[in-house]
Amino acid sequence: MSDRVVRFTFEGPAPQRLDRFLTQCFPNQSRSRLQAWIKEGLVTVNGRRAKKAGQMLEGGETVEVRVPPVRPTEVQPEPIPLEILFENEDVLVVNKPAGMVVHPAPGNESGTLVNAVLAHVPNLEGVGGMLRPGIVHRLDKDTSGVIIVAKNDRAHRFLQEQFKERRTEKVYLALVDGAPPTPRGRIEAPIGRDTTHRQRMKVVPSGKGREAVTVYHTIERFREHTLLAAHPLTGRTHQIRVHLAFLGCPVVGDTVYGRRRPTLPLGRHFLHAYRLTITLPGEDTPRTFEAPLPPELQAALEEARRR
Repeated sequence: MSDRVVRFTFEGPAPQRLDRFLTQCFPNQSRSRLQAWIKEGLVTVNGRRAKKAGQMLEGGETVEVRVPPVRPTEVQPEPIPLEILFENEDVLVVNKPAGMVVHPAPGNESGTLVNAVLAHVPNLEGVGGMLRPGIVHRLDKDTSGVIIVAKNDRAHRFLQEQFKERRTEKVYLALVDGAPPTPRGRIEAPIGRDTTHRQRMKVVPSGKGREAVTVYHTIERFREHTLLAAHPLTGRTHQIRVHLAFLGCPVVGDTVYGRRRPTLPLGRHFLHAYRLTITLPGEDTPRTFEAPLPPELQAALEEARRR
């Protein structure tokens, strides 16, 4: 199978690193993977081989990428139980438990959602990427809830386009410490990598990070906590957790962006992907899938009510 060649024109904002621009062009590829393409000579800028991942684009450049064919996955199927919310010939909708990583990565080569899905759908291998077959969107390791997996390339492209064009609706339930400044609101604050803690993200000045928008409203108010519905309109890493911490009401149990000692007896953060509305391949009307709160979050909610 030959490489697929795609072209893009960089229109700003300038200046911008080449590898950062490519993450916008290929949202399903990791930045490290794109940097590897650059190093392998698969990327040209204005007809010349890209010098390095950090090469700066000033505006108007033609960037050409020779996308290598998908190699067979090396991820091994594992008979891990899945809570399946819906399934047809194109998609699998799962209620992911907290503690499960979505796809293999260094330090998490097994026990992932991908390992479990490959055991359930053996012919999924290769769909959408070597290490992330079928994966269209992600949830943090300790975030539970609805996630949709594509079972073939056609479905993968169809679903990925909806996420890219923001035609899906995602609703998360978040129990936070304290309360936001208003019962409902819209958070527009760009998010970038925390340069002092590379595993963390943070709100950064305009032009320094990527656009991030979260809409929220209050469901229930308690003495020390608030239950919120959060609607992320963009899909940045740790977006809801970063935005709520920025408002001064971090997610309960979030020891990365919130309090070091949880204010409720909970061994994870209280963030749950409760609802996903999306159009399935071959259909015209969007469907809504919901995942009930897991027992440990329901118990924490009851404790907040008792207080």
